[in-house]
Parts: sequence; C-alpha cells; structure tokens
Amino acid sequence: MSAVRLLGPAEIRDLAELLDVTPTKKLGQNFVIDGNTVRRIVRVAGVQPGDTVVEVGPGLGSLTLGLLEADASVEAIEIDKRLAAQLPTTVRELAPDVADRLTVLRADALSVTELPSAPSRLVANLPYNVSVPVLLHFLEHFDSIRSGVVMVQAEVGYRVAAEPGSKVYGAPSVKAAWYGSWRTAGTVSRQVFWPVPNVDSVLVAFERHEVEPGDEALRRRTFELVDAAFQQRRKMLRQALSSVFGDSATASATLEAAGLAPTLRGEQLGIAEFVALARAS
Repeated sequence: MSAVRLLGPAEIRDLAELLDVTPTKKLGQNFVIDGNTVRRIVRVAGVQPGDTVVEVGPGLGSLTLGLLEADASVEAIEIDKRLAAQLPTTVRELAPDVADRLTVLRADALSVTELPSAPSRLVANLPYNVSVPVLLHFLEHFDSIRSGVVMVQAEVGYRVAAEPGSKVYGAPSVKAAWYGSWRTAGTVSRQVFWPVPNVDSVLVAFERHEVEPGDEALRRRTFELVDAAFQQRRKMLRQALSSVFGDSATASATLEAAGLAPTLRGEQLGIAEFVALARAS
C-alpha cells in the first residue's frame, strides 16, 4: 500500500469551510469522515494494485484517498465545480507519491459515456437521489466494468439486490440482474457521515456476468416490459402489459408463447423470464 493520509472529521470540516461548501440534499451529499469505513469499502470491493477504478461523486476525497492507498488508478467524476477543482490539490497534499494516478472529470455522471481509460471496477459512495440511474448508466456504457461496490441508501440497496418474490423486488432489481449478480455486503453506521443522514446505508457489491442475456435491442425491449410490469405491480401481467401489447388478449398470448402464465405478477419473474418474454414479443 502507498503512503496516504486519509481524511478525518476535522479535515473534512476544514475543507468544507475552505470551499464554502454546505452539503446539500439536492445533490445527495453526505461526506464520509471515518477512515476505517473507507478502508472497509476498498477491501470489500477487492481493489488490487494496478486496477482502474471509476468513482462517482468523490466529494471531498475520502474514498478517493482510500482507493489510491490501495495502489489503484482513479477516474473521479464530480458535478460540483468547487469539489472537482479542489480534489487534485487534496490528493497532492495527502498522497503525493500517487497523485498522478488520479484523473478528475467535472461532469454530471449521467452524461458521461467516455472515460480516459477503461475502468475495471466501480467503487463509490453514490448520491442517494441518483444511485440507481447512475449504476445502470455506467453498466450500460462501460462494459469494461467487471465488478464493484457502492454505498447507497439501505432501502435502495436492498431493492437492487432483491430476488424475485421479495417484498422489495422491483424494476431496479430486474434491470441490475441483466448486468450481473448482486449482494448486500454490510450496513454502514450513520455516524461515519457528515452531516449525519436521516437514513441508513448499506454496501452493495456486484460481479458482472461473463455474457449479458442479449444485445442492446433486446435489453431495451426487456426494460420496457419490466417498467410496464412494475408500474402496476399488483395487477396480473396480462393486464399490466396490455399497454405495451395493445390489449390484454395479445399480452396473454405473448406471455403463453414465452411459457409464462398470464396470471403471474411482475414480482414473480426473474430476469430470465423477462428476457424470454421480450424475445417472444
């Protein structure tokens, strides 16, 4: 490991004051002030020397420094211009030997479709309000990402990692399963953040499938069916999907062609069943 000083509560507050940054709910900003939590995230993510990691929302740099300490290269994407401008300076001061391994892009993560080099992992403390869209966006656009760990709001994390039949299983669960296998990898105390959030957080880890279920056209069709199925999740699929197929009779026929009972509900189908339905349609 490289010699790196991680940020603690005092340094975080000093940096925020220096930059006149007040964490905002709008941007979902809660800064990690505990070095042990940072090292735990890096460890759970399995970051290895030489890895290229993409980090979304680095903020003041807590996790960035932990990734650099593990001898990874980091491509950090930050929407806040003050934070983006300060991050290289912070890293030069606290991790001078590895500062050249950091690249900062000032951008909205949801608009990023190219990076300087192909990241193999995604590791991030994701802003709560955009965590699922950001996850799906990066998996869609960067097939070099093979694994990762994200810290998200507990409710969101459990939903992403849910299996069919679970009460929290929904569209994000199915869409995430298109790309890989997911698991929750532990809870995170509210006290490691500043400001202290009023929600719990979890780590969610993923491993990408060797091969995705189909091409881009099939993915789009599958996701369209997933959205329709969960928009009216209490209804049987023959009713919930009638908006996609034109009427419930056509929906029933297509479901049967895919080997699925029209009386099933969306929460009972896994990614394989949704893909079969997309192929049949």
